[in-house]
Amino acid sequence: MAKKKKTSTEEPLETQLWKAADKLRKNIDAAEYKHVVLGLIFLKYISDAFEELYEKLKAGEGEYAGADPEDKDEYKAENVFFVPEDARWNFLMSKAKHSKIGKFVDDAMTAIEGENKSLKGVLPKVYARQNLDPTSLGELIDLISNIALGDTKSRSADVLGHVFEYFLGEFALAEGKKGGQFYTPRSVVELLVQMLEPYKGRVYDPCCGSGGMFVQSEEFVTSHQGRINDISIYGQESNQTTWRLAKMNLAIRGIDSSQVKWNNEGSFLNDAHKDLKADYIIANPPFNVSDWSGDLLRKDGRWKYGVPPTGNANYAWIQHFLYHLAPSGQAGFVLAKGALTSKSGGEGDIRKELIEADLIDCIVNLPAKLFLNTQIPASLWFMSRNRSNGKFRDRRGEILFIDARNMGELINRRTRILTYEDMDQISSTYHNWRNPDGKYEDVKGFCAAVPKERVAELDYVLTPGRYVGLAEEEDDFDFGERFASLKAEFEAQLKEEAELNERIRQNLAKIKIEENSAI
Repeated sequence: MAKKKKTSTEEPLETQLWKAADKLRKNIDAAEYKHVVLGLIFLKYISDAFEELYEKLKAGEGEYAGADPEDKDEYKAENVFFVPEDARWNFLMSKAKHSKIGKFVDDAMTAIEGENKSLKGVLPKVYARQNLDPTSLGELIDLISNIALGDTKSRSADVLGHVFEYFLGEFALAEGKKGGQFYTPRSVVELLVQMLEPYKGRVYDPCCGSGGMFVQSEEFVTSHQGRINDISIYGQESNQTTWRLAKMNLAIRGIDSSQVKWNNEGSFLNDAHKDLKADYIIANPPFNVSDWSGDLLRKDGRWKYGVPPTGNANYAWIQHFLYHLAPSGQAGFVLAKGALTSKSGGEGDIRKELIEADLIDCIVNLPAKLFLNTQIPASLWFMSRNRSNGKFRDRRGEILFIDARNMGELINRRTRILTYEDMDQISSTYHNWRNPDGKYEDVKGFCAAVPKERVAELDYVLTPGRYVGLAEEEDDFDFGERFASLKAEFEAQLKEEAELNERIRQNLAKIKIEENSAI
């Protein structure tokens, strides 16, 4: 007799793992604990990939005939990290209950870096610290041992990569404001990628955080039956700890991160890709940065449309993006909403130049509470070097405005996400407006395609609400009928209150009579 399927829905694997791992955190801050957990997930991934190829080499069949499973070149040829024997997951599992398990893991991380140059200085070595209980670490190793166990390399990478990304998000939530410095909410990244559609070419993010823009770009290509090798990624990050997360996040998905660079000076002072002209730029630069060293860069060649103020980097970022954009390149990025209207320090003049140069394609006003590290309202900017190119229709002299302030759903009191329906509605609106065969229509309160002359009339302000108007009420709305209904409700409420007051008065009078009778 066949067993009945369970009707209860189990929590997803990554949710169960997060809850179990978080229980083991004890007295360690989330900011520190994330390196412990994510480092182990990464180690499990490269060990799984190594072990699968090791077994094929050991069997020596077909193309692997005569191969040496301990030859490092065999692994390099197939883009698999070589893992020394004492760093392999099975070895660490066997030591999980040992009081010195922390030292075994630290030694494993050091050994892996020694054998793989691309990982040098990337892996965390925090496992022998006194505040990490060896018993809890051993339990964490046992927990992670169950992820993708026995699966093929591709399936293992997919599961482990998904868990890694999910944990990044959960740690960002746990850290709150600080977490937002390394993590852009997934729904925002997905929307940017959906709208830009980076199928082929060079993708650049000069403030790449933990690499989410690159991961989503690769996932987009794969999900649309494209070829991963058709895109190459270039990035830069000024925070070394965050850069390490990015390198692991990309490596766990088999994405080449050799052009993702770190230096503590950042993209303005030390541009790691000076000669790059990217086909796509996808970025979430920090909002309203005041200490961006603008006073040292007053005569920089990137400021073609005006010198940005020293007290705010927003318009420096915009022009940095444009500087690195190929002749037919496109950019999509997040900025503080204030950049849509600001005039301080000459920002209004720069915005005017950008509009008159026909570089701005679309502006999206985002809902509040999307970002973990700030309550500042945000917007998405989409820019294109050539808005008359053959790939899309000629959009010169026109800007699309989308007001998405009322979209999204709250996942807790402080955090909102965009739903898949929201993202589809916004991206399809953009594509229908942009594409030659698109069926676009203005929708009051949501979107409007506006001539450049109209934007000039409103002093080059780019706030979507100024252009999309108010949403139309239902056609059958009758003001007189609604007023009469409200009036009737109000009068009925007054009548109820009068009746209640009368009953109270009568009861008080009755009580008084009874008191007098008793006397």
